[in-house]
Amino acid sequence: MLWIMRMSGFFSAAMVTIILFPSLQSFPPAEAIRSSHFDAYLRFPGQIASPDRFAFRQAPAFRNAAECGIAIDENATVCEPSLVHIAITLDEDYLRGSIAAVHSVLRHALCPESIFFHFLVSEPKLETLVRSAFPELRFKVYYFDPDRVRGLISTSVRSALEQPLNYARNYLADILEPCVRRVIYLDSDLILVDDVAKLWRTSLESRAIGAPEYCHANFTKYFTDRFWADPRLAGTFSGRRPCYFNTGVMVLDLHQWRKVGFTRRIEKWMEIQKGGGLSGRIYELGSLPPFLLVFAGHVAPIEHRWNQHGLGGDNVKGSCRDLHPGPVSLLHWSGSGKPWARLDSNNPCPLDALWAPYDLYGPSFPTATSR
Repeated sequence: MLWIMRMSGFFSAAMVTIILFPSLQSFPPAEAIRSSHFDAYLRFPGQIASPDRFAFRQAPAFRNAAECGIAIDENATVCEPSLVHIAITLDEDYLRGSIAAVHSVLRHALCPESIFFHFLVSEPKLETLVRSAFPELRFKVYYFDPDRVRGLISTSVRSALEQPLNYARNYLADILEPCVRRVIYLDSDLILVDDVAKLWRTSLESRAIGAPEYCHANFTKYFTDRFWADPRLAGTFSGRRPCYFNTGVMVLDLHQWRKVGFTRRIEKWMEIQKGGGLSGRIYELGSLPPFLLVFAGHVAPIEHRWNQHGLGGDNVKGSCRDLHPGPVSLLHWSGSGKPWARLDSNNPCPLDALWAPYDLYGPSFPTATSR
């Protein structure tokens, strides 16, 4: 298991980089993951634009370890029961982060050939870029129509939280195939430094959602005074012990979700928020509060190691954060500061050095040939 103690300063971050990433100490690259090549293509409305804005290097190749047993056939379908399913959104603003997240998952997985990625997009050209970085990745692309949710979105503290694709996670149970009964949802601004299969095997104890909970957080701040002053609204938490959880890392039981109809419950709260106008708003934080309203107090707890969040400085520009005490399996740059932007500006936070080894952005360098 990977352990990291609380740190500060660039020296500490560099030391942790060496501990977390032994591959930086000239270890041999991981082996190749074989191709799936199945139904990764979908038709989309509109024109497919050229992906000339981005260039990604091809990731090292990864294969299953011997402990994984019989390899999954490359022609298997998404319904293969032994697959680990991960859902991530792809958009131009966060594509660099998404590619790094996928890279980190594969790099630390014992059985990378057993992982299937479900990419939610509103821009069809991005599939080509994923394939260029991971030629043999098992994945499928799903088009999420922004109009499906645009009329339900209200203004937030950050414009990024108002993007329709940020709400695609609400619809995973509808979008993914019915045979996909469980999925891990990951934000685009994180990396894993542990085997994702450990997170996949987490027991949800008959709950529809599992996530690290933070019960010490001031839960009241996620809703307005108008919400807490109205007994009909605040009463939704009656009989519950609601705790804050971050929706950037969740394990979802899609079978349970579909059976109960949680998507519609989330939409109803968004309708209440939208119908209240500026004077009657019940929350300010984008897609998070509806999840809290529906699930807080009914979440299967997951170890905090699986979401060391807030590394983006929350909503304080230029703010650098340390890690929380304890072991770390996933680092999450939630908040307004993103590691790729800070690194490019030559003004990084110390922990941004932990994200950099997974960054594949930029052209590949030609291999020297002998004369």
